[in-house]
Amino acid sequence: MRSRRRLLASLFTASTLMALAPLPGVAADQVIKVGTLKLIHGITPYFYEKFTPPGYRIEVIPFETPTDGKNAVVTKSVDFGTYGLAAATLGGAAGEPVVVIAAQCNRGMAIVARADGGVTSVKGLTGKRVGILPGSTQEVVFLDRLKQEGMTIKDVQSVRVSFSEMASALERGDVDAYVGAEPGPSISVGKNVGKVVEYPYTTPTGSVNMVMTTHADTLRDKAELVKVFLEIHRKATEYAMGDRAAFVAMSSQKLGIPANVVDIAAPNVELTWKLDEDWVTRARYYGSQMLDKKQIRQLPDYAVFIQPALVRQLASR
Repeated sequence: MRSRRRLLASLFTASTLMALAPLPGVAADQVIKVGTLKLIHGITPYFYEKFTPPGYRIEVIPFETPTDGKNAVVTKSVDFGTYGLAAATLGGAAGEPVVVIAAQCNRGMAIVARADGGVTSVKGLTGKRVGILPGSTQEVVFLDRLKQEGMTIKDVQSVRVSFSEMASALERGDVDAYVGAEPGPSISVGKNVGKVVEYPYTTPTGSVNMVMTTHADTLRDKAELVKVFLEIHRKATEYAMGDRAAFVAMSSQKLGIPANVVDIAAPNVELTWKLDEDWVTRARYYGSQMLDKKQIRQLPDYAVFIQPALVRQLASR
């Protein structure tokens, strides 16, 4: 009896595997792995599936820090990755094979202080404990804002805090303010714990923030895949920016934050994909600031590091 049961179990397992296997002559979908950050302005990849053509399948992999995302691209753990311009520039300046092929988002930053702390301007941060994530795009923008105000980082008490912890750190009183990324600022505002001191978009960097990248080998050897991906990225970006309800619902579902918080953050998020001359000029200025602040030893080779040709072909259609 036991042998008969084993035989039936084996037959069932074999038939199940045969049902799940691709039919002869029918290729399995090509999986496109995309890394993104756990941020509202990194939400675009979660819309990709809706615009993925037959023969492809999207797998989204979330990362905690920009450096994690950049390293995943460099090691080819993902095919494409989105994170801040700072991490990408660090990689490009170090000679790593990371290439910017599209923009991902503008805005998404805010300088936030405790609602009851009396801080109303950047100058008001003097002597305060300010949460900053080293190596982030926000860090360089904040340093540039301090310079505009005649200040340096020595005028504040810099505290290392990850983006996901900034709102909690402010609520606990671990910091007096932070230079954050959405949804952190909107969580603080929604709880009446914090207030926005300013959106730091007045430097020559403007509101440039996150980029879409790939490995240099992928761009060279898999140009058709890159074209397919960029078309998906364009459609998903335009859809998410054109349907506020879908944007709020997806952000709430994937990031686990209340819809009312996403609604507060939405005006401070501009999902985008184009790499026009203005964007490139601002990105190059940003790199010069990193060099000026000795965060990099040399500028990336921009002729290699930023590759706008394919995305500009999309824009010209």
